[in-house]
Amino acid sequence: MMSFEMNDRKKIGLGLTGFGVFFSFLGVVFVFDKGLLAMGNILFISGVSLTIGFKSTMQFFMKRQNYKGTISFGVGFFFVVIGWPILGMMLETYGFFVLFSGFWPTLAVFAQKIPVLGWIIQQPYIRTFFDKYRGKRVPV
Repeated sequence: MMSFEMNDRKKIGLGLTGFGVFFSFLGVVFVFDKGLLAMGNILFISGVSLTIGFKSTMQFFMKRQNYKGTISFGVGFFFVVIGWPILGMMLETYGFFVLFSGFWPTLAVFAQKIPVLGWIIQQPYIRTFFDKYRGKRVPV
């Protein structure tokens, strides 16, 4: 059974995940610096593992429907480490979208509740886009 309380392990995991995203962003801003990108990847994966637990992380990445995303994310990470950061980030981005495509509807509902962003999302053209893809997994 999953616990929704914030214990110290989950707080540290969220911090590591946030730093992972930040370091990856800095790696892209500094012209695909492979050191920052690799550090961001390591922090992101370790943060997710601490936040949801090692067993849940392994189950998530090893689901049959997530194989494409897991393999492309892993190969992308390998390319970043060996010194091909642009190709690695392209593969990682594809893997990220495939892995986390099931979370986009939840993110869209959350974004609609943010004051200014919610007003923008409620505009007719943007709303039809969100309504079209709500609750569907992105086909890959």
